[in-house]
Amino acid sequence: MEKFVPILKKTKLFSGVGEDDIGKMLSCLDARLVTYKKGEYVIRQGERIADILILVEGSLHIQKDDYWGNRSILGQIGIGEIFGEAYAAPESGPVLNDVVAVEDSTVLFFDVNRVLSTCSSACRFHTMVVQNLFFAISEKNRGLVQKLQHMSRRTTREKLLSYLSEESKRQNSSSITIPFNRQQLADYLSVDRSAMSNELCKMRDEGLLVFEKNRFRLNQA
Repeated sequence: MEKFVPILKKTKLFSGVGEDDIGKMLSCLDARLVTYKKGEYVIRQGERIADILILVEGSLHIQKDDYWGNRSILGQIGIGEIFGEAYAAPESGPVLNDVVAVEDSTVLFFDVNRVLSTCSSACRFHTMVVQNLFFAISEKNRGLVQKLQHMSRRTTREKLLSYLSEESKRQNSSSITIPFNRQQLADYLSVDRSAMSNELCKMRDEGLLVFEKNRFRLNQA
């Protein structure tokens, strides 16, 4: 577990906490590591959880399948990101979506009660971690608002342009790499893959962008 301390230091949850102090807090917060193979479920829809989770290796998708097997990708979880916090409160109810490993992954679990309660040893950074959790949840909510902005667009082209434009701003570059392949991007934007691929080709022919796999370069109109 100690090898992941440098990663934890870069997370929002432990922002401002030194590596030595993080190492001491892992026991206080009842931290435990769980590994998953590609395709395994980290969390299944309908489960109840009492933990806050951080991905320390690999990549995960938040997804949901409807009754007929149609899949929507609601989000991607990268290394250092917090998840599960929306369901950790006692009255939160069961999880509404699946979290699946896109590649071999390692997840760190923290008992939410240990995170939110001051421990008997009175870790001097414990209050800071609680504050960081609040800020992380606020930032995640902003991300959900951004996705709603993409989804509110009427056409496939508008959804693509909204998403790629936002990624360009986030990465501060006209050349960007997105965390999805074609099918995953279509699932994320809730559009038909063939229609999306056709629209990308049209935009390329119009000179709006160029792309190769998950790498894009946006051009001025």
